[in-house]
Amino acid sequence: MASLRGLAVGDALGSQFFVPSNYPQLKRRELPSDPWQWTDDTEMAASVVAVLAAHGRIDQDALAGSFAERHDFDRGYGPAVNRMLRLVREGGDWRELAAGHFNGQGSWGNGAAMRIAPLGAWYAGDPEQATHQAEISAYTTHQHREAVVGAMAVAAAAALVAAPAGPPTPEALIEGVVALLPRSAVGAGLRRAGDMLDYDDAGTVAAVLGCGRRTSAHDTVPFALWSAARALGDFERGFWATAQVGGDVDTTCAIAGGVIAAAEAGAPPTHWLERTEALPDWLPTAAL
Repeated sequence: MASLRGLAVGDALGSQFFVPSNYPQLKRRELPSDPWQWTDDTEMAASVVAVLAAHGRIDQDALAGSFAERHDFDRGYGPAVNRMLRLVREGGDWRELAAGHFNGQGSWGNGAAMRIAPLGAWYAGDPEQATHQAEISAYTTHQHREAVVGAMAVAAAAALVAAPAGPPTPEALIEGVVALLPRSAVGAGLRRAGDMLDYDDAGTVAAVLGCGRRTSAHDTVPFALWSAARALGDFERGFWATAQVGGDVDTTCAIAGGVIAAAEAGAPPTHWLERTEALPDWLPTAAL
């Protein structure tokens, strides 16, 4: 739940900076007026937590069903996912629908990664199981290998940060995640991210790694985890570093926020939590 709250704050505050009139505030690090409403990132992450609470693991049918049942068209979903979830509600098979995206290649978007940090925190200290369950979860909507690996990477990072012994060093975090991933563009991006941990200019790093402008997993996850690794224990620092470069701001900030907040010291500022829209009231009591 700590990771989910961090994800929601990153998502909701990050989404405020898609509004052009708020760009000057971003440069000055001023908080926009509240309330901050979260997007599809948080709505889907809440379904992940609800399924974990109900089943103790990822049940794909239950997860796809929850995504479809809780789907709010106004939360900023992409058109392909909007259509897919509507068809699932109407009785469609999520396996066929997800596999059919983009001429049978599956989506390589960042949607499976944006929602998955709380799953990693659920498997605190067990990144191998976190990556396995993240892989299973990704296939319900995103079946391209890069999208799947992106979700695995974020889940592994959150599991390592949430470990009972405490978060690893930034270097150990990136190395630990890379060691758990198959050969992929996401993995290559994370290796570059590890080589750039001593860079202070987030804009330069984003120019190399990407920041979600193409909404692909490999254009999103390496930079978001670079930001998280450099700001472990400091949610506010991590948010501003992630948001300042633009791109898919709500998604990169949701990923970074969910990973940072997986450790107790990385909780968002209380007044940020208070300004953020409450989590969905359909989350089960077992999760809360």
